[in-house]
Amino acid sequence: MVRSQTSVPTAIVLKGYPRLSETFIAQEILELQRLGLDYTIISLRHPTDTASHPVHGKITAGVNYLPEYLYQEPFRVLKAWWKARRMPGYGATFRLWLKDLKRDFTPNRGRRFGQALVLATELDPKFRHIYAHFLHTPSSVARYAALMSGRSWSASAHAKDIWLSPEWEKREKLADAAWAVTCTRYGFEHLDSLAPGKTRLVYHGLDLSSFAPGGETVVERDGAGEPVRLLSVGRAVPKKGFDQLLDALARLPEELSWHWTHIGGGKELKALKGQAEGLGLSGRITWRGAAAQSEVLEAYRNSDLFILPSRIAEDGDRDGLPNVLMEAQSQGLCCLATDVSAIPELMEDGVTGALVPPDDIAALAKAVEELIRKPALRARYGAAGEARVRSRFDHLTAIGTLAALLGLAAGAATGTDEAA
Repeated sequence: MVRSQTSVPTAIVLKGYPRLSETFIAQEILELQRLGLDYTIISLRHPTDTASHPVHGKITAGVNYLPEYLYQEPFRVLKAWWKARRMPGYGATFRLWLKDLKRDFTPNRGRRFGQALVLATELDPKFRHIYAHFLHTPSSVARYAALMSGRSWSASAHAKDIWLSPEWEKREKLADAAWAVTCTRYGFEHLDSLAPGKTRLVYHGLDLSSFAPGGETVVERDGAGEPVRLLSVGRAVPKKGFDQLLDALARLPEELSWHWTHIGGGKELKALKGQAEGLGLSGRITWRGAAAQSEVLEAYRNSDLFILPSRIAEDGDRDGLPNVLMEAQSQGLCCLATDVSAIPELMEDGVTGALVPPDDIAALAKAVEELIRKPALRARYGAAGEARVRSRFDHLTAIGTLAALLGLAAGAATGTDEAA
């Protein structure tokens, strides 16, 4: 692989690093590193996960942790302010922050400006560009720091940060940014409507070298004898719809033989366990909590059906294109999901998997029962899903547009990535 000699030295701003739930970001960073990007990592928060993914061990850049809460490092923040106020862009940035504060009068808005002061003054001058993952908090810090220090900045938008951010903020950030990327056509069309021409579509894709084919899948289980192995991977939060899946599982015929395993943490986990107990399902469920990637991969290979009943939560939060669906399909595992957000960009109903409407518990229960009873259909969907992921969602294909934007590839970046 040819390493670039012309890339823009870049500071990559993350909300937290490292994070098990954001290994797709780590994989992107690793590929940019392999292409020769001169970069450093800036994190707004310290890690909370007790484990890390192997990809984090391959990332060689240092990490600078900004004050997570300003009161924890007051002298560091004060020193940064004393230095930043002499920067040519400080006055305009301070006025911009006050304008934002009036529209979003929250402690978080104050933290963003304090963190931006530290970033602007402590960042090595050679890093002339700031690239933030997520369009909400990290992009606010990146934007304020870039404007006051005379740097350029850009953003990568994903899911929650798109749908829970007010339109005025998204529009103004996109107008200020040099460029932005997002990982689904669903999100791209929304952002492009706010600031035409600023956003590129760049699918994350999957590191297929870490998801080698899983081999032959057992297809004999049909719910009449040995339990059909159902699996879901994802945080226990409303947008994942696991409460609705429990209600759907409770509607299955009593004689049907199945066992559901859930992998993931999340604030709703205790409530889900209580719901399962109330429905009389506890004996058919294993709650494994958060797990390392190797354990998740083993679970994919040992399961018969993957289920992800995503939905739009009451506050508007929703999935983008969940990586776990790509991971499951890479192992030839049949997937059942909902026709919401960008999931149809990956899965075609009746061809590469099964899709049902979100918030339709009856339809979900019917689809689960059908796929439990029909192992041959599961095998067909699994094979077709794997073929699509391996041919169209390789992360090496998806990285091209982003690499070009950062000066790592010849030629101009196009408006969309043709990875899908």
